[in-house]
Amino acid sequence: MIASRSPFTLAFKACRYLACTCLLAGTSLGALAADKLLPIEHWQQPSGAQVWLVTSPSLPMVDVQIDFDGGSRRDPAPQAGLAAATAAMLGKGIAAGGGHPALDEEALEQAWADLGASLSAAAGNDRFTLRLRSLTQQPVLQQATKLAARQIGQPSWPAAIWQRERQRWSAALREAQTRPDVVARQAFERAVYGEHPYGQQTTPETLARIDVTDMQAFYARHVLPCRAKVSVVGAVDRAQADALVRTLLAGLPQQTGCAPLPEIPEVTPLAQARTERISFDAEQAQILIGQPGIRRNDPDFLTYLVANHILGGSGFGSRLMEQVREERGLVYGIYSSFNPGNHAGAITIALQTRADQAEAATQLVNQVVRAFVADGPTDRELQDAKANLIGGFALRIDSNEKLLGNVANIAWNDLPLDYLEHWTDRVAAITVGDVRRVVQRVLQPERMVTVIVGGSKP
Repeated sequence: MIASRSPFTLAFKACRYLACTCLLAGTSLGALAADKLLPIEHWQQPSGAQVWLVTSPSLPMVDVQIDFDGGSRRDPAPQAGLAAATAAMLGKGIAAGGGHPALDEEALEQAWADLGASLSAAAGNDRFTLRLRSLTQQPVLQQATKLAARQIGQPSWPAAIWQRERQRWSAALREAQTRPDVVARQAFERAVYGEHPYGQQTTPETLARIDVTDMQAFYARHVLPCRAKVSVVGAVDRAQADALVRTLLAGLPQQTGCAPLPEIPEVTPLAQARTERISFDAEQAQILIGQPGIRRNDPDFLTYLVANHILGGSGFGSRLMEQVREERGLVYGIYSSFNPGNHAGAITIALQTRADQAEAATQLVNQVVRAFVADGPTDRELQDAKANLIGGFALRIDSNEKLLGNVANIAWNDLPLDYLEHWTDRVAAITVGDVRRVVQRVLQPERMVTVIVGGSKP
């Protein structure tokens, strides 16, 4: 019987199955994308937790993502880094309780290794995220779920470990200031976001103001079942998924409803163009150009996704790459990106060039952007972009992990359950006029921030 096997045997079998999962996931879900997407089920538990489920029986595993409104935008400005610190400390030990002994950092790591499963925590701009991955075979899943529930409900918050981690983190932050790309990114975010929490910077000084009691209070305020949006992908049915989620959240305070969290103001649009030149002992210049963009729930999100693909998001097929690198040879590389969230994320054009070419490269980028805003894409550019995005759609869901990310995106942004099913049709329907309208609404070339770092000694 499996139940009588040693932890080593369980770990060996789990690792063997998970290795097979990595090899098979692309094939099974890739074939699925070419045929028909599996349906997404959605329901709400009595605790208030909302669950989204894709039952994918082809592999004996399950992936769970639990999102809470507890990202870095909820950090108090003097304690920037609090959400990330809270997430990092969640894996540093479990307190005793429920007849179970305490587990320190090493014992907890060993317990997960014995199961061949994992639980991770992370904090982005908007979300505080927990992720569980396990085989669905018993007793592995049962043991992994119980261990995860203890870790979620009974973290020990060891103060001595936080002192160690804070010192390591602070040292890494100081070292990062020796890299021009980091200096450029921080200056760019400060300029684009201003006083908005998206622009807050974690520093050794803000970390020094954080203690484990602050983490406990942050965790207790944000990580509650009534705030949970749970995405489940794997070989479990609705009843099994519902029971799994109930167990995972059982150790958290149960209450009938959550008080609303404070509203966070929107990112303030830029009033005018601004250029910041930062001296740095480097022969190459790091250049970032951009502005606040759109929220993720903007109805024009997909149209701007296509627009960005044409402008600079598709590598060597993009307009910026062709005109700035291939035709003029002014840069080593150049790309554009946008990062929408609960608030307007930054639209960014990033390039690297010789210091003596920085001004010429910046001017040319601005010319390309202005022309794109004025005229929009050509028919050929639009058709190539749509073909590339539609042709690559299967790669967006070709593993359990990627599919989970897409389901979690639907959950977090309150998108329709059939969002993925109609994704390619919606992209295919986008016209040149649509792209022109959206870029003229979103892009403001005359108000962009430009940050140039490098090329001269301080």
